[in-house]
Amino acid sequence: MADTLPFKISALVFIRNDAGEHLLIERTKSPNQGCWSPIGGKLDMHRGESPYECARRETMEEVGLKLGDEDLHCFGYISEKSYEGTGHWLMFLFDCKRRMHGLPEAIDEGHFAFFSRERIDSLPIPVTDRTLLWPYYDRYSEGFIGLRANCDPHGQLSLTEELRLPE
Repeated sequence: MADTLPFKISALVFIRNDAGEHLLIERTKSPNQGCWSPIGGKLDMHRGESPYECARRETMEEVGLKLGDEDLHCFGYISEKSYEGTGHWLMFLFDCKRRMHGLPEAIDEGHFAFFSRERIDSLPIPVTDRTLLWPYYDRYSEGFIGLRANCDPHGQLSLTEELRLPE
């Protein structure tokens, strides 16, 4: 039953290089194993970690880029109910204002590559990234959007915009 699934909070960070290409990781672990995704990870809720702290920590751990809050723009959140039938997610979305100047080394979670925004649409990416994440990044990365998605694997994906600030 969807109400008894675990709840996880995460931060995703959209990083680009000097050419404007997006840094993605091809994940070797669940969720989204075998798919390309922006970097990020779960908040350390036991320590009371904020979404900004999580975004900074994950960026340092995964790609070695040290950021301050001023280097990040929180452009939205997506609340996914019953994602892949395994849990509920609340994801905070951050656009990184600093650019990467080289490709990071592979980590145990996967390896990295840069892709143009157009190329990302032809990559193996999670279904909800294709329908939610990237279209809303395209429209709101300089504004703010709040989305609620019912991802029930036995039903139709449904979206509700909870908050939208100018694009």
